[in-house]
Amino acid sequence: MLKPKLPNNSLPVICGVEITTDAEGRFNLNALHRASGGQENKEPNKWLRNKQAKELISELSANLSVGHNVIETVKGGVSPGTFAHELLAVEYAGWISPSYRLQVNQTFLDYRTGKLQPIFDPTKALNDPVFLRNALLEYSEKVQVLEVENKDLSHKVESMENLFKEGMTPTQFCKMLNGVNVMMANRFLESRKWLYNESKSKTRWRVGNYARDKYLTEHQSTISNHGGEDFIKYIPVLLHKGAVRLYQLYLKGELPMKASWNGEYTHEKQVA
Repeated sequence: MLKPKLPNNSLPVICGVEITTDAEGRFNLNALHRASGGQENKEPNKWLRNKQAKELISELSANLSVGHNVIETVKGGVSPGTFAHELLAVEYAGWISPSYRLQVNQTFLDYRTGKLQPIFDPTKALNDPVFLRNALLEYSEKVQVLEVENKDLSHKVESMENLFKEGMTPTQFCKMLNGVNVMMANRFLESRKWLYNESKSKTRWRVGNYARDKYLTEHQSTISNHGGEDFIKYIPVLLHKGAVRLYQLYLKGELPMKASWNGEYTHEKQVA
């Protein structure tokens, strides 16, 4: 017997359209058609006329118990439409488009395994004291969690504020973070488009367009070259927002770390 067991009470919803079922658990092809966009050339009656659909209906009917129809059309009443066995509904979705077939199939799988969330009815919830009590408890717990998270975040921000000083280079800032491989800091920032090397023969870091005036700026000074022309030296300097971002990356474990790092995210001026 191929009749599927559908344990979940909530109906599947695709693209905002509720896919209704009849008493036998068959799915409304007209609802599937609306959910797909409602193209006229993709209506259920057009699919039912093609040879492949007829052969599939015949084959599926032969494998079902007597008295169970794989497809049924209801005209008029509360829930009109063409209702079809799940396998037919999926095949119909595939006839509309392969991507739609995958979407419908996954939704039906979630429906049959009870993974779909019931449709929330706020009018009924307001008259349900048990629901309201549980909702209040859940809300209170979430507020407490957020308060702890905000306190922790404030502590981290305050700690970072004590680290950052105007005029710091990224390397100087990273030296204060426990475990960071300072020798790799600029290379890491290069990989994130914060810096670039303007020299082919040496290492002369410049601020990239992506990070300029957002995370970094440049200080420049004129260097006197005895026996040669003076030249300008550029030094990438962290802005406050850049220091915040670097600190966030540090706490996420995304900065390059030393092999000898002890696994602790601390720094030299951590607030007690």
